[in-house]
Formats: sequence, structure tokens, C-alpha cells
Amino acid sequence: MNKSYSKAERTRNFIIESTAEVFNKKGYAGTSLTDLTKATGLTKGSIYGNFENKEEVALAVFDYNCSRVAGLTAKKIREATTCYDKLMCYAGVYRTVTKETMSRGGCPILNTATEADDTNCLLRDKAAGAVRHWEGTLVSIINQGVLNGEFKKDINSRQVSLSIVALIEGGIMISKVTGDLTSMDSILKTVELFIEQLKS
Repeated sequence: MNKSYSKAERTRNFIIESTAEVFNKKGYAGTSLTDLTKATGLTKGSIYGNFENKEEVALAVFDYNCSRVAGLTAKKIREATTCYDKLMCYAGVYRTVTKETMSRGGCPILNTATEADDTNCLLRDKAAGAVRHWEGTLVSIINQGVLNGEFKKDINSRQVSLSIVALIEGGIMISKVTGDLTSMDSILKTVELFIEQLKS
């Protein structure tokens, strides 16, 4: 059954989707109201009739940008039959989407965390929440893998999870700043080797 949206919801979604790449490339501080009206073709009144302010648009856009990769990863994880394969999904998905992610301005978590570190608590908290959710998902997969006998019993699942997140986010940062996508591939191979070493 298809979900039906009200006109207001459709307009909000249109604004979010239309400005997603702008915010990701320019950041919150660098994105102006003119950028928003240009990206959407809407007036200032139309935008602020659906969002209280620019910050509210940015928060909604962050969720949308994160959901693009997270949704694809979640789909691959659901299709995987072992915990080992579920972890490997991360390397596979990021290897597939890195080029598109770069063309859209990079990783929204990394971009937002860097920009909003001390300047915008709401955006910083969004980025922190995304990292914690990612970490939690990995911890759950690893713990289940230990229970299943797939992974070694003495694994520190939180340490491993944070290391995987750090490797992937670091790979995105290095690829973006150098413009060299092969850097990401090399780091993803390290992620795969790391996961391989978890096997019992």
C-alpha cells in the first residue's frame, strides 16, 4: 500500500530533497536563503511556511542525506545470512556509493560533525546520534556473531565497531580532500581484512 502525503508534506519533502546537495556541499553556515530559493524555485515565504528557519531545514536535510546510504546498507544487511556477511556489507556499500557521495559533497556525518563541532549544538547532536546509531548496529551484529560462533569470544565489540566507523569515515575524508577515490578502496580493503580477523 502506497503512503499518501498531504500537500504540505509533499512540499516539505520537495524542499528537503532539492536542498540536500546544497547543504552537504556548502554546509549550514555557507548555505544562504538565496541558495534555498534557487535550488527549490520557491519563494522565501514558501520555504519558511513549511520550516521555522534555515536550521530546521538543515536538520531535516541531514536526516535525508544520512538515510540515503543507511537505507542501502540496511537493505544489504537484511539480505545477508551471516553476521560476517552483514559486516562485509559496509565495505561493499561504501565501495559502491563513494563516487556518488563525493559528487554530492561527501559524507553528511563527517561534514556536519566538522562544521557544527562548537557552533551548532543541534546539528552536532544529529551527527553524534548518527555515529552512535551506526556503532550500535555494528555492536549488535558483532555480539550476535559471537553468540553464533562466527566470531572469536574475546572480541571487544565496541572497540571493533568504533574502529570500522573511524576507518570508513577517515577513508571518505582522505578521498575527498585528495580527490583520490583509490584511497577509499585501499581503506575498505583494510576494513575487510579487519572483519576477516574476527572470525573464530
